Amino acid sequence: MIARMLRTPFLSLSKFQVPLVSLPVLLGSHGRCGTQVIENNRDPTGISSNKISVYGFRMFFTATAKDLSAKKCVPCNTKDLRAMTEETASKLIPKVDGWNLANEGGTLKLKRSWKVKSFTKGLEMFQLISDIAEAEGHHPDLHLVGWNNVTVEIWTHAVGGLTENDFILAAKINTLDLHHLLRKKVSA
Repeated sequence: MIARMLRTPFLSLSKFQVPLVSLPVLLGSHGRCGTQVIENNRDPTGISSNKISVYGFRMFFTATAKDLSAKKCVPCNTKDLRAMTEETASKLIPKVDGWNLANEGGTLKLKRSWKVKSFTKGLEMFQLISDIAEAEGHHPDLHLVGWNNVTVEIWTHAVGGLTENDFILAAKINTLDLHHLLRKKVSA
């Protein structure tokens, strides 16, 4: 049935075009859904938008947490890198579970806090985060306050605000297994 649908163009707002995707791309391996990026454009806000053209339609796929964690941070000295707007950041924040947007003196930042079991567990957490940060060449601000309160702040210092790099790093931090370091919540 899908093959028949692909042969017949749906309502098109432009001239008929030969599709750029084929049945295996739409279904992926073993019949599962998949996507293939045909064109990757970067807009001035620093977010890459994936476009795919099927029968004259342009479809946009927003980044998911999985997409973000699979990306690599771009160097901060890239001349095209610009701080994103608060509106753009608000659209991306749901992709990094547990992180919050903070506006401190006009500078947008990503923030997340955890309670760890002990001071040394906080330092272990810093080491895990620093391994990712070094691999990405993008470094967050790490805070260990008191003996067990860890806060991570991420923003791109070079542009004075948020870029896609910050969301990529937050998504990669979210992939860490931190359960053995964190305090268990007391059930009420």
